[in-house]
Amino acid sequence: MGEKKKISFPEQAKRDPLFEEMLPALRRHLSLSAPQNRLMETDFEKAIAFYRGRDLSDDRIRSLVSPERLGGFYARPATVWYPLDNAAKIYPLSMTRGKMAIFRLSVYLKEPVVPEILQLALDYTIKRFPVFATTLKKGFFWYYLDSAKRRFLVEKGRAIPCQPISISGSGSQSFRVLYYEERISVELFHVLCDGTGGMVFLKTLTGEYLRLLGNEIPYTDTVWNVDDVPDPSETENAFLRVERQKSASGFMGKLATQMSGKRTRLSPCQVLHFVMDTNKLREVSKSYGGTVTAYLLSLMFIANKYATEEREGTIQIQVPVNMRKYYDSRTVRNFSLYFSAALSLEEITTVEEMIPKLMQQIREKGSKECMDEMMYAAVLLVKSLQFVPVLLKKPVAEIIYGFLGDGIVSNTLSNLGQCTVPEEMEPFIDRFDFILGGGAVQRAGCSVVSFGNKTVFSVSKHTADPSFEERFYRLISEAGIPVEVEGSEMDAS
Repeated sequence: MGEKKKISFPEQAKRDPLFEEMLPALRRHLSLSAPQNRLMETDFEKAIAFYRGRDLSDDRIRSLVSPERLGGFYARPATVWYPLDNAAKIYPLSMTRGKMAIFRLSVYLKEPVVPEILQLALDYTIKRFPVFATTLKKGFFWYYLDSAKRRFLVEKGRAIPCQPISISGSGSQSFRVLYYEERISVELFHVLCDGTGGMVFLKTLTGEYLRLLGNEIPYTDTVWNVDDVPDPSETENAFLRVERQKSASGFMGKLATQMSGKRTRLSPCQVLHFVMDTNKLREVSKSYGGTVTAYLLSLMFIANKYATEEREGTIQIQVPVNMRKYYDSRTVRNFSLYFSAALSLEEITTVEEMIPKLMQQIREKGSKECMDEMMYAAVLLVKSLQFVPVLLKKPVAEIIYGFLGDGIVSNTLSNLGQCTVPEEMEPFIDRFDFILGGGAVQRAGCSVVSFGNKTVFSVSKHTADPSFEERFYRLISEAGIPVEVEGSEMDAS
C-alpha cells in the first residue's frame, strides 16, 4: 500500500465577536424550529457583516442590531386567529385554476437595496402587523387566518408579478417581500388587506429599512413604529360598522363588453407603467372640469372601445372606493368597496362630452349612501351563508366570481391617490407603483398612484393585443402630458 495522505479540512470561518456577544440574547428571543432559528441568527450575522463593511463602531452596530427589538413575537407560540373580513371572504372561495387575487405595491429608492438589511427590517416589522403574520386555513364554514410564527422571507424579484402564492403548506405566508435593484415590493393576497392597508405595511417596512441604514426617519400615521404594541383597531373588520340600511344594493349586474384580444395563459402576461408628470396631469384634468380619476376614466373608455370589435353593449370600469374616507378607521385589513362607471359604446365619444357624465357617476355611485347600501349587502350576504359549509360555498363562488362577478367588468381603475411619507424619507424615494393581478375575464386592469410630481399609471395585461395601451399612450401624448413608458417583456404563451 502506498503512503497514506493526510486529509485537511478548511477551518470554520470565525464568527464576529459582536455576533457571539449577541447570540445568547438572540436565542432567548427565538423559539421557532431549529432551521428557522438558524435562519434568524444568520439574518443578524449578515447584518453585522454589512455594518463592518461600512466601518461602524460596535456601539453603533449595537444600536441598530438589537435582539431585544424582536420582543416576544418569535418566542411565543402562535395562538391567535382572525376571521376574514367581509370583503376577504370571497377570495379563497373563488381561487381556481391557479388564479388568486394578488396585488403588488412597490417603492423605488435612489440607491440599490441591501438585501441583508431589508431582511432584518422585515424581521422587526412583521411583529407590528400580526394579521399579516398568518397563514390561510380552511374551516368548516369559512376560511380564516391563523397565526404563523416563522421567519418571513425576503426574496429577489420575479419577472412576472402577482403570480399565485403557495398557501397549502403549514405556516405558509400570504404575502411576499421582493427586491430588485432599487425596488422594494410587497405582493399581497387580498385576504389580508386592500391597497391602503398594504401601503401602510410597505411604507412602514421601508421606513424601518432606512433607519437600519442609519437614517433618522420619524413615525407617522402611515409609517408606524414597529416596536409599538399593535392596537386592536388596526385589525378590525370595519365592515361591521355599517348600520342597518333601508335597502341593500347587490354586487351583480349585466355582462360588460370586453376587449377582443385573446387571453393568454399567463396572467398578467405583461405589465406596463406610464410615468406621468403629476402637475400637468392635474392641469389637463382640471381644464375639462374633472378630477384626475374622471379624466383617466375617460381615456380608458376610449381605449377600451378601440380595443373591442363589439359595436353594441356597455363598457363598465370598476372603481374601488376607500371607505376610510367615510369612516374613521385605522384598519389595515380590507375596507374598500367599488362601483362601476358605465357608458354604452355610443356614449363613448370625446373627453369633453364624457367628463360631466363620469363626474356625476363618481358623485352618485361613489357616495357614502350608495357605499353603505353595498356594505350592508355584504354583511347580509355573509350572514345568509354563515352556516353553509365551505365545500358547498366554494363551487358556487367559483362560478359567480369567474363567469358573472368578473364578467360584469370590462376593466378596473384603482387609484390610491397621492402617496405621502415623512419629509425625512422623501430624499430617498423616487416613486411608487401599484399593480393589479389577473381576473378571470378582463383583458387588462389599471391602477395608479402618485408620489411627488410622478404619477404612475400601470396596466396589467392579460392579452397580447396592444390596442388598449397604444391608444391610451396616444391620448396622453396628444394632451401634452409628459410620459415615459416602462414595462416587462411580453409572455404571450
